[in-house]
Amino acid sequence: MKVRLILHGKAARDPRVREAVGAVRADGHVVEVRVTWEAGDASRFAREAVAEARKGAIDCIVAGGGDGTVNEVFAASLAAEPPESCSFGILPLGTANDFARSTGIPVDDLTAALRLVTTTPARRIDVGSLNGRVFVNLVSGGFGSRVTVETDPELKSRLGGLAYVVTGVTRFRELSANSGRFRAEGFEWEGSFLALAIGNGRQAGGGIVLCPEARIDDGLLDLAILPELTGDARLEAFTQLWRQGAAAVENIQIRTRSAWIEYDSHEELHVNLDGEPVKTRHFRVECRPASLRVHLGSTPLDGTA
Repeated sequence: MKVRLILHGKAARDPRVREAVGAVRADGHVVEVRVTWEAGDASRFAREAVAEARKGAIDCIVAGGGDGTVNEVFAASLAAEPPESCSFGILPLGTANDFARSTGIPVDDLTAALRLVTTTPARRIDVGSLNGRVFVNLVSGGFGSRVTVETDPELKSRLGGLAYVVTGVTRFRELSANSGRFRAEGFEWEGSFLALAIGNGRQAGGGIVLCPEARIDDGLLDLAILPELTGDARLEAFTQLWRQGAAAVENIQIRTRSAWIEYDSHEELHVNLDGEPVKTRHFRVECRPASLRVHLGSTPLDGTA
């Protein structure tokens, strides 16, 4: 197999990456590495790889980095229209690696993760798009999204997912709820809310399960809305959501599943798109079924999980 690894520059000196590449090469496969240096490199390398895949020079494109790198490589590749013969993989090198973890890719064994592309068949997965911007895993919005953006990276490295709870409690009185109107297939809701999640995948924020029933191959996206609460109930719901995920607030959540979701508001909403912050007053999210062939682990987010 001919593999093109698009590697985030911060991971270039990681000895585990060198070991993984060396092991797969020793298995008899060709692994070429492109290391990013500045913004836009991952997208450019992805487009170049797709062009080479059309010529038969590449069989698989691997995104080496965190959820943001996976998003950039997969989105640029999809826009470049990869041939049917081209598959995709993930070498998880981020802090959270939420999509990799939830799809059974061994995040603690990079050699095993890279070998997946040569030892397992690729399966077609859905992707989502928000106002035309592709996401693979999950969109979050509102209070929780602002907390994700504003949490100190050093605090995240030391505390993991607990860092979001610490930041949220500290900033709690400063951040207000959002108000807006949601529409989907057979669904409409309008009001104030504390947080929202739209999932192709299930988790974000370092393992926080926000859309527990999401599947990556069903042609649908899962919407979860946490309505505005007051007083102690508000703080308690936020804390439990970030500690235990959606299951902790299941009795007060508003949920639906749809191939498309629309949102409208008079005020700006902070949205986190696979880790990338966006501000918007209006969006339309659509599911793009069976868009990419990806090598996943043994517990994928599909109907057999």
